[in-house]
Amino acid sequence: MKPNTSFWQRIGLHEWFLKKESEPLLADHSITPDDVYKYIVEKFEESIGHLSFAGRVVFYHEYIIGFNPDDYKDFMDNKKGIFGLIVQESVKKFYEILKNYKSQGKHVEPSSSKWVFRFVSHPDYSRGDKSFIGKLMPGSQQKEENLRVTFIPRQTGIAQTADISNEILKGFNFYSEGYYEVPFRQDLFYDGDKSVHTAPSLFARFEAIIPEKEYSGKKIEFFMERNEVTISGKEEASTASDIFKIPTEWINSPHLKIRYDKNEGKLSVASFGEKTLVNEKELKESAENNPVWIELPYNSKLVLNGIVGINIYKS
Repeated sequence: MKPNTSFWQRIGLHEWFLKKESEPLLADHSITPDDVYKYIVEKFEESIGHLSFAGRVVFYHEYIIGFNPDDYKDFMDNKKGIFGLIVQESVKKFYEILKNYKSQGKHVEPSSSKWVFRFVSHPDYSRGDKSFIGKLMPGSQQKEENLRVTFIPRQTGIAQTADISNEILKGFNFYSEGYYEVPFRQDLFYDGDKSVHTAPSLFARFEAIIPEKEYSGKKIEFFMERNEVTISGKEEASTASDIFKIPTEWINSPHLKIRYDKNEGKLSVASFGEKTLVNEKELKESAENNPVWIELPYNSKLVLNGIVGINIYKS
């Protein structure tokens, strides 16, 4: 039986931490909203330095900020709403920086139509630790070499950076109340009344694995933002936000529906496809106009037609 590996072993920083274990710890320092704000702005400026070329200013659009679970809880319990204010001030500063580049004759053009901020936690983090992961395209499945984590441990305050795979993101806990979107303004003008909004609902996260060669080793991710979602295959014509279209011919269109009960905080599923397994138990097929619902626990695994896998996680 293999021993469990820590987050730091998986991203390759384990040896660095071992060297620091004998050094005395600095005094405990609670993470403040100003710490988080400065950290985000610092990473924005770093992304410009790493990504820009040929007079074109390039920068990350998604910012995943990681904390120790207790630090995250402290923000949510004692500083409710502060993350939204931090996002507002961060975007305001982003535009100020971008305007300065534009005044220098640089080409400032976004890679996405929005900014995305995710405040998350990781069980391996100690109090005072924080980390950053950036993406060019929010929610994208980037190549492994383009996804990096910068971690600042409280022991030293010195940032360490490592390349990581998207698989590492599974170790983080994502929260619906820690998700914020801000439309990108081409005029670089910050509109405080209309810009920031928390995603109205993120009830679950789906990861699909399909046999097609072009998706070998990749997972297709979908966030459930509506009370009811339809999962369909390659033949699905609709592009509505309540449809998770999986690009494979191995599942029906539609194949199943998943709905969220706000009162009970639970998911349920109904299948219309040829064969659906939920945690290795076959789900009875029902008619689309008369669905038969059964409870779908979080962390369940669905197998459609014996070949397409879907994992269900709490967002």
